[in-house]
Amino acid sequence: QVQLVASGGGLVQPGGSLRLSCAASGRTLSNYAMGWFRQAPGKERESVVVISRSGLTTYYTDSVKGRFSISRDNAKNTVYLQMNSLKPEDTAVYYCAAGQIYSQVVAGRADYWGQGTQVTVSS
Repeated sequence: QVQLVASGGGLVQPGGSLRLSCAASGRTLSNYAMGWFRQAPGKERESVVVISRSGLTTYYTDSVKGRFSISRDNAKNTVYLQMNSLKPEDTAVYYCAAGQIYSQVVAGRADYWGQGTQVTVSS
């Protein structure tokens, strides 16, 4: 079992930045592909960004390319999502997830999910 705890959400003005963290316990994160997902009110959950176990392969949804960046610190068992140039349409609950198969995580079929952290982009 992997327990994931997401943190770092909050209220930020358009154009601002936030860094989300996802801390894991129970298993070593290096064994898993990791992803960040989001769900806005009235919308389906979408895959935002996913990183492979090695860190060499990443997936970014088109709307965040060039603005968001995922990284992992396997020594700290933590994955980060750096979000820059935030837009109101980035407002959502963000979830982190872990899975053994990268393509499955990209598709939203992760094995473990953390609780969400609210990100609100508003002036």
